[in-house]
Amino acid sequence: MAEVDITTLAVDAIVNAANTHLWMGGGVAGAIKRQGGEEIEREASRQGPIAVGEAVVTGAGRLPARAVIHAATMGPDLVTDERAIRAATRSALVRAAERRFSSIALPALGTGVGGFPLERAAAVMLEEIAAHVRGGTTLQEIVLAVRGAQAREAFIGALRRAALEEGP
Repeated sequence: MAEVDITTLAVDAIVNAANTHLWMGGGVAGAIKRQGGEEIEREASRQGPIAVGEAVVTGAGRLPARAVIHAATMGPDLVTDERAIRAATRSALVRAAERRFSSIALPALGTGVGGFPLERAAAVMLEEIAAHVRGGTTLQEIVLAVRGAQAREAFIGALRRAALEEGP
C-alpha cells in the first residue's frame, strides 16, 4: 500500500471527510479545496446542511477526479464516532454506485480533525466496503488513499484481520 495524495488520483470520485455544513477547512477537505478550487466548496455548501452519515456529490474543479463525494463524518462540533464513520462510508459508496462510477478513492474517514482511532476507522470502513462489494456494485477499483506509516499500518492490519476472519 503506497502513500498517495488523494487530490492527484484520476478516479471517478474521491471522498471528502466532511462536516454537516460541508465547509472545507483543514485536512483532506482543505487539500481538496486548495488543489481543486473554491468552486467545490461553493457547490457542496449549496447542498447542505446534511445529516451526519449522509453524502452529496459535487464536481471536482481542477482535480483529475471527475467528482468529489462529501461524506459527513461529523457535525459542526467536529466530533465523530463509529456510527458516523460507518454511515458516511456506506453513503459515499451508494452515491458512487448511483452514478455508476467504476473507481473511487477514500481517505481514512474521521481520523484527522475528528480524532477517531485509525485502527477502528480502518476496520469499520473495510467492513462497509466489503458489504457494499458483496451486494453488487459498479465499482471496480476502490483505493484507500491514506497518509503516513501509522495509517498505512492500521489499514493493512485491518485487511489482514478481515482476511483471517473470512478464512481460505
